[in-house]
Amino acid sequence: MAQPLVKKDDDRDDEEYSPFLGIEKGAVLQEARVFNDPQLDSRRCSQVITKLLYLLNQGETFTKIEATEVFFAVTKLFQSRDIGLRRMVYLMIKELSPSADEVIIVTSSLMKDMNSKTDMYRANAIRVLCRITDGTLLTQIERYLKQAIVDKNPVVASAALVSGIHLLQTNPEIVKRWSNEVQEAVQSRAALVQFHALALLQQIRQNDRLAVSKLVTSLTRGTVRSPLAQCLLIRYTSQVIRESSVNNQTGDRPFYDYLEGCLRHKAEMVIFEAARAITELSGVTSRELTPAITVLQLFLSSSKPVLRFAAVRTLNKVSMSHPMAVTNCNIDMESLISDQNRSIATLAITTLLKTGNESSVERLMKQITNFMSDIADEFKIVVVEAIRSLCIKFPLKYRSLMNFLSNILREEGGFDYKKAIVDSIVILIRDIPEAKEIGLIHLCEFIEDCEFTYLSTQILHFLGIEGPKTSDPSKYIRYIYNRVILENATVRASAVSTLAKFGATVDSLKPRIFVLLRRCLYDIDDEVRDRATLYLNTITEDSSVVESDKDVKEFLFGSLDVPLVNLETSLKNYEPSEESFNIASVPKEVKSQPLAEKKAPGKKPTGLGAAPTAPASTVDAYEKLLSSIPEFSNFGKLFKSSAPVELTEAETEYAVNVVKHIFDSHVVFQYNCTNTIPEQLLENVSVIVDASEAEEFSEVASRPLRLLPYDSPRQTFVAFEKPEGVPAVGKFSNMLRFIVKEVDPSTGEAEDDGVEDEYQLEDLEVVAADYMLKVGVSNFRNAWESIGPDYERVDEYGLGPRESLAEAVSTVINLLGMQPCESTEVVPSNSRSHTCLLSGVYIGNVKVLVRLSFGIDGPKEVAMKLAVRSEDESVSDAIHEIVASG
Repeated sequence: MAQPLVKKDDDRDDEEYSPFLGIEKGAVLQEARVFNDPQLDSRRCSQVITKLLYLLNQGETFTKIEATEVFFAVTKLFQSRDIGLRRMVYLMIKELSPSADEVIIVTSSLMKDMNSKTDMYRANAIRVLCRITDGTLLTQIERYLKQAIVDKNPVVASAALVSGIHLLQTNPEIVKRWSNEVQEAVQSRAALVQFHALALLQQIRQNDRLAVSKLVTSLTRGTVRSPLAQCLLIRYTSQVIRESSVNNQTGDRPFYDYLEGCLRHKAEMVIFEAARAITELSGVTSRELTPAITVLQLFLSSSKPVLRFAAVRTLNKVSMSHPMAVTNCNIDMESLISDQNRSIATLAITTLLKTGNESSVERLMKQITNFMSDIADEFKIVVVEAIRSLCIKFPLKYRSLMNFLSNILREEGGFDYKKAIVDSIVILIRDIPEAKEIGLIHLCEFIEDCEFTYLSTQILHFLGIEGPKTSDPSKYIRYIYNRVILENATVRASAVSTLAKFGATVDSLKPRIFVLLRRCLYDIDDEVRDRATLYLNTITEDSSVVESDKDVKEFLFGSLDVPLVNLETSLKNYEPSEESFNIASVPKEVKSQPLAEKKAPGKKPTGLGAAPTAPASTVDAYEKLLSSIPEFSNFGKLFKSSAPVELTEAETEYAVNVVKHIFDSHVVFQYNCTNTIPEQLLENVSVIVDASEAEEFSEVASRPLRLLPYDSPRQTFVAFEKPEGVPAVGKFSNMLRFIVKEVDPSTGEAEDDGVEDEYQLEDLEVVAADYMLKVGVSNFRNAWESIGPDYERVDEYGLGPRESLAEAVSTVINLLGMQPCESTEVVPSNSRSHTCLLSGVYIGNVKVLVRLSFGIDGPKEVAMKLAVRSEDESVSDAIHEIVASG
């Protein structure tokens, strides 16, 4: 067998020696010739098989000829009586997985071993036969397998049961006939046999809820002795409790007494499994949790690291939903902060941060300070996030927590760790007004010696927004201007923008800012010089660039109305001419990347939050196409075009999808049709649309398709009128009507006579989300404040039972059709509350911002608070109507 890795040279601690180092498939295949020797060397043969197994497990592929030659050579080793070699032969045959015509070579030998007097041969032969056999041979050996299941030798019985678990995937009908034997094996005194028998019996009955419930009921009465089987039974019991709680209206929880009884079992694994099962019950109460928390608390002081880790990890999960239930364990967890196992220590600290009270914060911070230098960055990030949550929970303790974050910010660490700390400080500054000045000073001190350009620019941007609002903005100017002198071009350019924001907002600083900006005009980098020039001409009182202070602040602080990637694309496509570039021509909608572009080789994936470059040209193409059609030319400016909606299933004879084009008082359906039958030509193709379920729409125009040859996508259009500016919704049924003509394959010419035919398409819906453009904002908070509370509408809604908070968030986002901001569409796992920020432009070019606050109220019941701000009162009301009716 393979030797364990050992040091080859004590002087070179970083290198380890492997006995398989440098082995090649060709050389090992040559060595395999020893299998053909008349006098077999068992030890030598075992070594060669070990090398072959190593190659197979490393992903080395054997050709069909190589695998066949090795297989036949290995079968010759059945003549050896060496037990160790025989076990290697079994392994080799399992790994090679011979084909059906080769299996017959070893079947007789394996069946002989299956009835051997040597139990080791019998067990292994059963495993191999069941792995390589097909259904035909299985029926021949079924009688032997049934006998093996109830065999007195536990090794043989376990082998048969494990084989049954594997065979259940391929031959379930045969395995289900073994129920009586498996049920008998469940009563076995051998621990492993009982464990495997219970696993197989549950899998046989898994599709029958009543049968599983009866199995659990019968076994929970005390017939299971094996600790492993007991753990399995606890898991099956939890499953039955979950399924029965959905239909149980009485409030009684079945089998809870059994789980509680398992907490007094003599085996530690059973105790832990029962405790974990109780903590994971849906809607578990504090009274039900108490006994489980008690035994987990005992495990915290165990001498076994695995028990301490299991207990503290479970308590960590419980603290997310029931923090008060875990507070009794805090003293025991504090002792784990100095545990040698850093994973245990990290979990203990994060749990304490979730469950600690206000008076214990100072003591915790002292203990964590010594601990932080001993753990890896990934553990430090977890601790930082827990400290951030604690500070929001106890805002009065912001000073000590902020000092702790600033101290660890100055220590050594990687980018992700430093970013987590900076993000935490920024969030605390935003959520706790008293922490603003101390937090900004800590960030300023950090950028004095920051090695990460990204973090420096982010902090400078944040300083430019929050710094001018403080009581003494001038104290930050020194830190910002130092960046202009000492940093790289990217940071220098960011610092120039930050200085300009101070100058535009704080009149008393304006003359000093002008002096600093004029010095930047001589910078060696053109980006820095250009920014300094732009800002000097923007914020001077006699500026010809902007007309008022309001315009200056809108230019510096306002969010860009168009996605940056769309702006970049439009600028690249702009051809210099007498007509200057107009930013109003840039598409505002962010569309998902086309599937074809995603699969294109050699293209790097688009960055997070960035939109692909293709949609801008797609929108332009739609607008040009529709304006060129006389029937639609007077519909006005196109507001939005949807993504294609499939109206046929894949691989049908006719492929049709539709794009919805939304105008102020019209909707145009563009049906993209493809004929996938080479022997047919379609003529006079049109779509007959029934709008009986869309009362506010009336058909005003249609444009049929004259010809639709094979594999040549073409379009037909139908236009509807609707009330102007109203987000009318409805369902439309569609029928494809055409004349079909047969095409001669040899000449490619169609017959003169055709037959009228129809093809039913899927229904199409116009929904509220079709009247909303996905337009993101770079800074949601600024955009929210700039719109103001004049037309703000706030209300609360019950969303009913949901599988998870993430599902509820996704449903509302899809219902409104808006763009999530600042990655708030991502819901952290196990979160019981979440805030989602959305932005968009409603039909009529009205900006809309939405703040959604979700919370779990009761068992899976989700409640939502919806706050809407827009530039039009009726639009704010319309958003609430969409949610209320959705």
